[in-house]
Amino acid sequence: MTDTSGSTTATADASVLASFESHRRELCAYAYRMLGSSFEAEDAVQETFTRAWKSYGSFQGRASLRSWLYKITTNVCLDMLDGPQRRARPMDLSGPSRPDSPLPAPQPDYVWVEPIPNALAFGADPAEHATAKDSLRLAFVAACQHLPATQRAILIMREVLRFSANETAEALMLSPASVNSALQRARATMAKVRPADNDEYDETDDQQRKLIDDFVTAFEAYDMDALTALLKADVALSMPPIELWISGPENVAAFMRGTGSACEGSRMIRLDGANGLPAFGHYKPTETPGVFAPWSITVLELSSGSISGLNFFLDTERLFPLFGLPMELREEAAAEQAEDVAEQAAY
Repeated sequence: MTDTSGSTTATADASVLASFESHRRELCAYAYRMLGSSFEAEDAVQETFTRAWKSYGSFQGRASLRSWLYKITTNVCLDMLDGPQRRARPMDLSGPSRPDSPLPAPQPDYVWVEPIPNALAFGADPAEHATAKDSLRLAFVAACQHLPATQRAILIMREVLRFSANETAEALMLSPASVNSALQRARATMAKVRPADNDEYDETDDQQRKLIDDFVTAFEAYDMDALTALLKADVALSMPPIELWISGPENVAAFMRGTGSACEGSRMIRLDGANGLPAFGHYKPTETPGVFAPWSITVLELSSGSISGLNFFLDTERLFPLFGLPMELREEAAAEQAEDVAEQAAY
């Protein structure tokens, strides 16, 4: 007689793990909103699955698997947030700098809100994608960092994920009254620190697509007149992990012509997006003709038909692999990528 108990157990184990995996992206997005880091969010989800696997035998099904996994993820994130450090954007730490200001030394990666690839945070359902985008914006995630960890979890669970007060209370082992009280305090803080919402970015909108295409054309040509014409009057340029940031089209142009002039001749490789926004792998020319080196993950923010934010994330050693980008670009590869983008746009 053949013993099938081993194969049956393996099949059951695989089924459990598959049930966890179906929630990976939404849990990663939740952890990212809590932690402000793609890398920490991935670590949090992996730790969640480890804890869930170890305690699965005690899961009685009294709650949905999804709610149970969110409860574990919340506890993991709260453990990771056990300290005073909060992530920020450069504009949260100081006022704007002059375009000719010397660049300060880079600060550690844990200081900054980092970008997250759309592929890590969004599922295949377009409707889910649309509802998740606003709460993954860099400005929203940075604003959440002003909240104490428990208030942060409550705000996200109640207002982003639409959990009920009872479900949220269960996840955090609080009373519903405590949840509602904390939510009111969180809302009051967010009203003070959260900037006005930018227009929603819609990659199918022809005007917005033209705006992004015009930006790429102007930047790669290093045409500052054409570039500044696309920028909002209060545009902000930032470059984490450097604290300096620049405000206003004229100052952006002056910075690009001065300190930033090494970016002349750059190539922009279109990504699937970051934080629900248009994003690029930005490569800078090297001393070898036709060879480009990683410079930044560039994320654009849009508002009222203009570009309101130019975010250059310079930690390329960590971020380029996260976005699936090579650590070297050659001219022929850049040309092929541009052709692919053009064909997709035409299609």
